[in-house]
Amino acid sequence: MTTTITRGLPTRSPARHWPGIIATALTATVAGMPAFTIGALAPTIEADLHTSRSAVGLAMSLFYAATAFGSPVAKRVAARLPVPTVLAVAALVASAVMLVASRVTGPGMLTAILLVGGLSNALVQPVAGRLIAARVPEHRRSLAAGMIGAALGAGTLVPGLLVALVLPAYGWRTALLVAGIAALVPAALAPLARAPGGPSPVRPKEADETGDKQRTVGRVLGLWALAAALSATGNNAVATYFVELGTHSGLGTTVTGNLLSLSALFAIAIRITAGALTDRAPRRNSAVIVTMMLTGGLGLALIAIGTSTTFVLGAILAFSAGWGWTGLLLATTLRLVPGRTEDAGHTVQIGVYAGATIAPFAFGALSSAFGFLATALVAAVAAAAAAAAMTAGAQLLRRAG
Repeated sequence: MTTTITRGLPTRSPARHWPGIIATALTATVAGMPAFTIGALAPTIEADLHTSRSAVGLAMSLFYAATAFGSPVAKRVAARLPVPTVLAVAALVASAVMLVASRVTGPGMLTAILLVGGLSNALVQPVAGRLIAARVPEHRRSLAAGMIGAALGAGTLVPGLLVALVLPAYGWRTALLVAGIAALVPAALAPLARAPGGPSPVRPKEADETGDKQRTVGRVLGLWALAAALSATGNNAVATYFVELGTHSGLGTTVTGNLLSLSALFAIAIRITAGALTDRAPRRNSAVIVTMMLTGGLGLALIAIGTSTTFVLGAILAFSAGWGWTGLLLATTLRLVPGRTEDAGHTVQIGVYAGATIAPFAFGALSSAFGFLATALVAAVAAAAAAAAMTAGAQLLRRAG
């Protein structure tokens, strides 16, 4: 396993860690927003650019692929540059991506700019893990990770509002322009992640761990990354094609956009609440994550029924519980690999975004061939498989002592 040395980060400051966490959470929100915004606006973009659902889905998949495959490099960058610098770069690039995307004239240009956005998105989770480990007390880490994990829910909130409020009157290009301007706010807040103090204690080697224990930890991280990928595949597909799924189930575009925003609010609340509660019993994190993944799978199964009522119920479950585990998984991996904070963020990120890479293009292609409802059912099966992989990793860790 790669060992990463944490350099130049101030030590924990009890009075000042929350502003930095909030700044990081907002940056994580806008860094992932380009793909969510394109997904929410996809039906209009496809019609205006005369392109297919699969072509737009491929562009979004490549955004997530850039994040997943760029994660190893981003992990090293996050270990060396100041936290505020990394956060500011991620937010500014996200803003530029959405501003340029508002002027695209074809799917090729859209794909190219989303690739750039995906690479900058890869910076956020490793630096988030570094920040939490250095500044947040042990008994508040799940809450801090939950706040940053809430970015995936918040990342769909703004697109939902754009679909409901901006798209009908002004079109998709103006909606992307507004999103790009909004993404500048976290860049201004990035200096909040700076705090006084000396560097964190350096732990270059895990000398106290045996080779067997290191191999066990590696297997556990692999299973948890697989669980994250499987769960993200289903949930990201629904998030990406939420508006089209809603209209297919009988809801209007404006109603679906409002529901997307409401579901995002549920997702944010669940992540933060779950983080606060599990800080009281952090050893139960893996069980809570499994429960959330299964509940999200139930939501996806309800969406597959295809009525407006089951879509509303399923969407709330899939967004709130189905996406609610991301912060908890980051906090859990931080406890598993202390002293290698970027590895923890890297594990979560590569799992989530590997699944997200598969989701848009695969869902677009499968739904074109078999219909939305059958594809939503496949997503529900993936969520159940994710819960099984998460459970297997937790059991392996318990057997190892």
